[in-house]
Parts: sequence; C-alpha cells; structure tokens
Amino acid sequence: MKLLVLIKQVPDSTTNIKIRPDGEDIDRAGVKMVVNPFDEFAIELAVQLREKRSDVESITALTVGPASAAEALRTALAIGADDGIHLQDDAFAKLDELQTAALIAAAVKNQGYDLIIRGKQEIDLDSGQLGPALAEALDLPHVGAVTALDIAADGESLKANRRIEGADEIVECAIPALLTIEKGLVEPRYPSLPNLMKAKKKPVKTMTAGDVSGYADAVAKVGGTEIHKLAPPPQRPPGRILTGDPAEAAAELVRLLREEAKVI
Repeated sequence: MKLLVLIKQVPDSTTNIKIRPDGEDIDRAGVKMVVNPFDEFAIELAVQLREKRSDVESITALTVGPASAAEALRTALAIGADDGIHLQDDAFAKLDELQTAALIAAAVKNQGYDLIIRGKQEIDLDSGQLGPALAEALDLPHVGAVTALDIAADGESLKANRRIEGADEIVECAIPALLTIEKGLVEPRYPSLPNLMKAKKKPVKTMTAGDVSGYADAVAKVGGTEIHKLAPPPQRPPGRILTGDPAEAAAELVRLLREEAKVI
C-alpha cells in the first residue's frame, strides 16, 4: 500500500496572534509555526501501519504552503515518512479549503495512493472541510473523525470507528479511501535528533502551479471564498465583585444579569 499523509503548518496555539494592518491575514512575523496537532496523529498512524504491516510500500507527506512550511515536512520525514511533496506558489496563498482540495487532487490523482490520511481538522481555520472535499474530488470513500481502524489482511477494505454526536459509528469501505483522524487514535511520537538529521537527506519534491496539470481549471470549478477582513475578538469587559449583604448582592446580581448582560 502507498500511503499519503496531508499535513499543514499552523501557528502555535500558545502564540500571541496579531492581525496585519490591511486586515487580510495574521501578522506572521515572529509567530511560532508548528505541525497541525491533528495531523500529528495522521503521521503517527501511517508509521504504525508500516510497523505492523508488510504490505506498506511507502509513506509520502504532502503540504501546501510557503517556503517555511518545509519545516513541517521535515518533521513528518523525521517521524517516519519516506518522502515529501511541497505545493508552493504565490498563486496558492489565498486558496480556501475547497480550492486547496482541488489543487491537491490535481497534484496526486494519478499517483496510485491507497490510503490518504489527515487530521480531522486544523486548529487555525478549524473547518475540517479539506479531507471530505479531497475525497469528493478524487471520487474516494471517506471516513471522518476515525477513532479506531482495522484494515483487512488483503489490504482491500477497512473497518473504522468514527465519533458522531452521542455515539460511535462503525463504517466499512473499500480501499483506496481517505481517512481523517480523531485525537487519541494513536499517540504521536517525537522525532529524535538523529532522525531529524536523516530527514534532511530525504527527498522533497517542490511543485508550483505550472507543475500541477489541470490546477487552474480544477480550482475554478469549485469557486471559493474570499477573506475581506480579519478582526480580533472583542475584549471582555472587566469583572465585577458584589459585596455586602448576601441577599442584597444576590438581588443585584439578578438585576445585572437581566438588565445589563441580558441573559435571563
């Protein structure tokens, strides 16, 4: 089996995010970037599948992003991917999730991957649209938010548990397929220093818009969204402490909740 793992470089959730003056994007200067945490589970799952199965031929990691996203690929290579694909072009910078799915589909449609794996969502946009959209573009069965996975011995089908609201669902489908992975399916490993050094020697193929056949037509067909302005959330008003007689304080609290907060 040939495995393809999709990863994305995102701002560290502990980083102080600021909006650019033009309001069209975040200011990335000085922002620590990391592999999307949900994608770490996807990488780990792929590596564990190879450790458990003799029919896993290769693991390829793919990312879309600027030059700095190569660091995310190197992390995936250090964890166990064999090679990487970096879709890098200024033309890709403002693609939304559906357009990015169309781009990736155009880049990998003839590569014969048996399983495409990614995290169930990204912590920056938090949409979770790319996986299902890519499965649709490639005409593949898709199982989302996978919490348990069993691949048949012949590699022709799989059974996956997925989390839905209030229950777990068991899905069986044929392979090739696309899976998005829920947190907790596996425990991601950290790359060792020797493996980080070895990752620098593993091949990474950089592809621009001109290298992806049919890219422009594929993206045009799905339309897309356009960000007009980003803004930070409004600051919370300062808290208030009510003192004095408990009964009077309780009555004042009710008044504030009704008249100012308007929640009762």
